[in-house]
Amino acid sequence: MNYITIKDVAKRLNLSVSTISRAFNDKYDIKKETKDVILETAKEMGYRPNPMAKKLIQRRSFNIGIVVPEFINGYFPEVIIGAQEILFEKGYQVLITQSNECFETELKNVQTLENNMVDGLLLSISCETSNTEYYQKLVKNGLPIVLFNRVNKDLNTSKVLFNDYKWAFFATEHLITQGYKKIVCLKGADNLSLSHERVRGFTDAFKKHKTIITKDKIIPTGFYAEDGMRVAEAMIKNNDIPDAIFACNDPTAIGAMKVFKKNGYRIPDDIAFVGFTESKMADLIDPPLTSVSQPTLDIGREAAKLLIEQIENRTGSHLPQTVTLNGQLNIRESSVRI
Repeated sequence: MNYITIKDVAKRLNLSVSTISRAFNDKYDIKKETKDVILETAKEMGYRPNPMAKKLIQRRSFNIGIVVPEFINGYFPEVIIGAQEILFEKGYQVLITQSNECFETELKNVQTLENNMVDGLLLSISCETSNTEYYQKLVKNGLPIVLFNRVNKDLNTSKVLFNDYKWAFFATEHLITQGYKKIVCLKGADNLSLSHERVRGFTDAFKKHKTIITKDKIIPTGFYAEDGMRVAEAMIKNNDIPDAIFACNDPTAIGAMKVFKKNGYRIPDDIAFVGFTESKMADLIDPPLTSVSQPTLDIGREAAKLLIEQIENRTGSHLPQTVTLNGQLNIRESSVRI
């Protein structure tokens, strides 16, 4: 495809490139009649401004990069929808990448977005991410970054979090008050702060009810149904079946439920389940899954607002902010004793 350039328009009208440029940029030192002829001719020729050149002049791309760990579960797409809502209102376009839970891929995604001159980044780190040296360098060099959901506390930038501790506490307390004694926590990835916050809520619920919880009741897992299935199969094989499972997220809980049901266990009579993140499947499976819902759209909106504020205040001093949002425990049949 042959692109029409500013030189082509100048040649057609037998005018200088600088005159054409002044017309395109609506400068005052050009006659209205001349400008109208230039703009009309450019339109007829199919001329379109070079967006990269414009970005270089403005030192703004009006593009925002979003990096998430995965798209398999519904959580991150919903967060992105919330972020896009705010960003589009402010005239920003969004470039979306996913790391597939791989730090190396995540880093390449960030570097690609940086090379594409994004004005800022919304980032949720992968299960593998522990080294934030490159991100610290970006922050030091002035690239606005906001972390959300999966964050690294050592990175000195704004963050949007869910109150994982509080709602893990409530979810665990619900199981305790239902009379379950042998409760296991599937904690998620070991290097993520949200996993540790949920474990802290889990253990503190036992402390409140003066019950000792041992380390073997806290099992590191991933965030997928296959991870829950693997843990459940091991429990059945070892004949070590808990009364209840509090899972780091819904897919993990649903994966474990599937295995126990397949092996003849009744839910919640033989084993109860509570999930986290309130996936769309929670209310559709049999029995419906008790789960903690998170305001995914609001997480995206708040992250976008913080990022825009940081972008538009680059010349001034910026202190990182942390926004913590709350949710709701939706109690369903998977955890209620009749």
